[in-house]
Amino acid sequence: MRKIAKAAVLTFAVSALATVGMSSAGAAPAAGSLHGCPSGAVCVYPQNAGWNGDRPSLVFYSYGAHNLSNQFGQHYVLNNQTGGATARTCTGYNGTGDCQGFIQPGYYVDKDLTPINSILLVRP
Repeated sequence: MRKIAKAAVLTFAVSALATVGMSSAGAAPAAGSLHGCPSGAVCVYPQNAGWNGDRPSLVFYSYGAHNLSNQFGQHYVLNNQTGGATARTCTGYNGTGDCQGFIQPGYYVDKDLTPINSILLVRP
């Protein structure tokens, strides 16, 4: 009788821990997300919308140039990359032309994208 009781208590304890683990994991926000920009990404928010309720309109993950189209006026550009990777805004397509500044990880710029035709993600 004792063996069954111990097994039942152990089964209950494991089941309770599994339930707690599942419920807390499902409720947790995305790790490293900043203003809705996923960890490892550079995000652009809609024109004159600030953080737009933490909903970026463009999200870039890979290193290299990302061409823009139909982006005019003021936009927030947020660098949420990891490992020290920076971002630059460039007047030409494919990361050419005048590539301005280095947006450090965790920082953003409020930038007029009218003359900007690409965003360059630079590995450290």
